Order: sequence, then structure tokens, then C-alpha cells
Amino acid sequence: MPDGSNLIYQYDGSFEGLLCCVFESYEKKEIPLDIIVADTPQTTLLPIRDIVTDEEKARRVLVSIPKKMGKETLDFIRRAFLTCLPYKEKEILLFLRLGYRVGNSVLNLLTNDTVHTLTKAVKYLNNESNQFRQFIRFSIFQGAMVAEIEPNNFVLPLLVEHFRNRYPEEKFLIYDKSHGMALIYQPYHAEIVAIESLELPEPDEEEYYFQDLWRLFYNTIEVEGRHNPKCRMSHMPKRYWKYMTEFAPPRRKRPGMEPKYEPNPVLLSSSPARPDTPLLPDGQG
Repeated sequence: MPDGSNLIYQYDGSFEGLLCCVFESYEKKEIPLDIIVADTPQTTLLPIRDIVTDEEKARRVLVSIPKKMGKETLDFIRRAFLTCLPYKEKEILLFLRLGYRVGNSVLNLLTNDTVHTLTKAVKYLNNESNQFRQFIRFSIFQGAMVAEIEPNNFVLPLLVEHFRNRYPEEKFLIYDKSHGMALIYQPYHAEIVAIESLELPEPDEEEYYFQDLWRLFYNTIEVEGRHNPKCRMSHMPKRYWKYMTEFAPPRRKRPGMEPKYEPNPVLLSSSPARPDTPLLPDGQG
């Protein structure tokens, strides 16, 4: 049985760095007590070993996973790394050691504590990313679409394809306040970068006007006799409301700034630069 219960691995926080931790575990024939990210505040008397990210070692582990366990398992591991699961690095290491022993059947071993724990975490990640595809609301700032989110999991890599396909000719930015990261897209090029903070300017009058129309549309389509707050919260969890236009308080209109035309608010959902169509406020549909 590999030993290493009195040792902690420390790595740079990258997926490649974690694969190097897996390589180290096999090379030294040991299983660390924990795997932590560098610069994480720790109070421990146990020895800590720095695991340097080596591209060749990471590549060897990366290539071996689909060979031994199948392509589906590699995708599973990549997603597990994006979750907010505590001690996920140690769980992923234990999962891979199990997978190297049993092969393609590893994902079916749901009675195993490690497989069960990671499967639940990945399911939560997938559900949260699907919800953000529906609940993200963009506003226009200087010709670019900008949205803010506060996810529990690191969902940005799972949102790239959806919004790139939805708005291929637009410029947009999705800022993840929880992780200090942002998805930046310009036509046909997407990149996820670190951003410590983002301060947006005040929306212009046109943006304010469309936000007001969006709220009007949302409130108008509700059937008053079928108003059901509990049903709405089951379909649209309340923690997402903070950044959703339809739940923002209406601003006080400024005299003399009324629009010169009255577009049909029902047509707003077909505009490529407007937010995704919301769920009905009473859970209809």
C-alpha cells in the first residue's frame, strides 16, 4: 500500500499541475494526506512538498487516462477539477488510482465513496452551468455586452461554446466575481483571463430604456391568477436574481429622456444583443 499519510503536496492550482501530482504519487509510491494550492493559508506541522508543473509529466498522465479509462473519464476528470468540492484534488487522485486498476468501469462504481463524491460534485457543476446559460443577463456598455455572475463552481469554461454560438458576431464579457476570472469574447476568439475586480460605468439612457422594457415584458406576461412564488423559485433559484434585469428595481425616469418611439416589447427576445428569454414569472410554459 503506498505510504505518504504524513505528507502534503503543494501545486500551482492548474490542471496540468494536478496531473503532475498524480505522476509524483506513482513515482514515489505514496498517497499524500492532502493536495493544496500554493499560497493557500495553512496551519499544519506536516511536511509540504512543492510539486513543480512539468509539461512532459502532465502530458504522460493526460494521455494515459483515455487509454486506461476511456475518453468519457477524461472529460469527467476535467469537470471534476472545475467543481467547488472541498479537497477535490485528493479525491481526483484517489479516483485516478482506482481507474488505473479497474479501467473503463470506474465511472460505474457508484458505491465507491470517491466515485460517488465526485459524481455528485460534477452533477452539481453541470446543473449550475445549465442554469447560467438561462439566467445570465447582458447589458450594453460602449458597444460590448457585459454580464456579471457569482457561481459556486468555476463554470466559465462550460459557457464558452454556448455563448460563442449564440452571439458569434458580438463582443461580450462574462465576469465571474466568485473566482476573479472573466470570459472575454471578440468575434471568433474567446479567452478566459484573471481579473481582480471590474467596475462598470453607468449604463447610458438607451440601455436603461431597454432594461425598463425588459421588466415591463416580464411583468406583463404573467397571468395574475396563477402567480406562484414557490414555483418560480424552484425554476429560477433566488441566488441568481441579484444580476437578473427583470428583478432589479425600476429606476426613476428622468424628465425629458422619454424615447421618441415605442417598440413592441414582445419583439425584444429576438434581438441578438438582448438577454436570453426569461422563464415565465409564475413558472408557466
